[in-house]
Formats: sequence, structure tokens, C-alpha cells
Amino acid sequence: MQWHRVAAILGSVACLSGAAATDWVYAQPAQPRSDINSVFTGPGFDAWVARFERHGREVYDRRHDIVAATGVKGGMVVADIGAGTGLFTRLFSTRVGASGKVYAVDISAAFVHNITRISRARGQTNVTGVVNSQTGVGLAPQSLDLAFICDTYHHFGQPAAMMRSIRAALKPGGSVVVIDFRRIPGLSSSWVMGHVRADEATVIGEIEASGFRLVEDLDILRTSYFLRFVPDEGGSVK
Repeated sequence: MQWHRVAAILGSVACLSGAAATDWVYAQPAQPRSDINSVFTGPGFDAWVARFERHGREVYDRRHDIVAATGVKGGMVVADIGAGTGLFTRLFSTRVGASGKVYAVDISAAFVHNITRISRARGQTNVTGVVNSQTGVGLAPQSLDLAFICDTYHHFGQPAAMMRSIRAALKPGGSVVVIDFRRIPGLSSSWVMGHVRADEATVIGEIEASGFRLVEDLDILRTSYFLRFVPDEGGSVK
């Protein structure tokens, strides 16, 4: 990250929650919260669309830049892990074309049902929905060119098991892109500090411990980081 730009993060991150600077919290949860995904299990898909696919949410405003930065091309197989409302699923579907494939992976059956429904209505027949568990993505070994994880890593209830599952699902030469909130004491909002359990350095350490190697850290977002990992064939897996 270019630290001369850190001050610019404050305004954008605080806007996510409407928190004032005096609301900052400095404690970092040590373990994933067991209830962090309970809000996604019920109905209300349209409300989540309004929340996730809106101007002012950085990953929505920069969605085309993000997809371009992943390097996805025609014919590739992509997994949108924690696909939510399918924002990036639909973009990847167009990008990979008829010869490619996109898996919309989410632990919410309601999300997966609606993503596949909308994709079919739009003629995006290269999208397949997968309802996964907290310990795996439910995909075949060596089936993916890219695993894409946007604003979702902090929702992994068992991150080590999930990352090992993703590693097994990657083809030789495949990679993982992780986008998540910057968690910076004194700059991040109280919502980020309370909701997102780990900062960027912790996330990198956890993913590397699961058998990956960091190969790219793009400074293209203000409130989030963009990291790319590849399997570390010579490293140990914890």
C-alpha cells in the first residue's frame, strides 16, 4: 500500500457505516465469529441487492476495474466464492464467454438460487450455482483457473480448511484473488473494526500457512486491498 494515501481511506471507510472518528475500536477478534453468516440464510434477496449493488460501495463502483485486474480471459473457469447477489458472477460470465465457466459459490441457498435464476434469464448459461459449506468450496480437484474472493474472506468460519479446499480446486497455474477491507486502527470505521476480524498482514499469513504464496498486491482500491496468491508447491501446509 502507498502510505501517503492512507489519509484518503478515512472518509471512504467511515462512510460505509456512518461512524464518526471517535467510534474507532482497536480490539482485533482472534477467531472467526460463529454467527457471522446467519444473516444470509433467510429471505430478503432484493434487500441484499440494494445493499451490495449500489453506488458508493467501492467494489461496486470499481467492479469493471477489478474484473480487468484479475486477468480473466475467454475460456477460463472461475469460481466466485461468496458470490452473494451475483454481481461479479455476471461480469465474469460475460468475460469468459461461451467456452468458459463460472461457479457461483455461496453458503446461502437463497443467494445461489437467485443468482442462477437471474443468470438464466439473461442467457448466461455458463453459470453454475454451488451451495458450499464452511469447510470447502464443493468443487472438483484441478477445476479452476481463478478463485475470486471479494469481501468474503472475513466471513470464512474455518479459513484454513476453506483455503486448503480452494488450493485443491485450482488447476496448475491457477491463482486466488482476495479483496477485503483494510483494517487499520485509527483510520478504519468502527463497523470495519468490529466486523472484520483480521487485518491485511494477518490474512496474508493465514493464507500462506494454507499452502499459498503472495505474488501480487495491487494498490487499486482505497478501502480494500487486492491480493493474488498462487499455490506454494515448495511450502508446508498447516
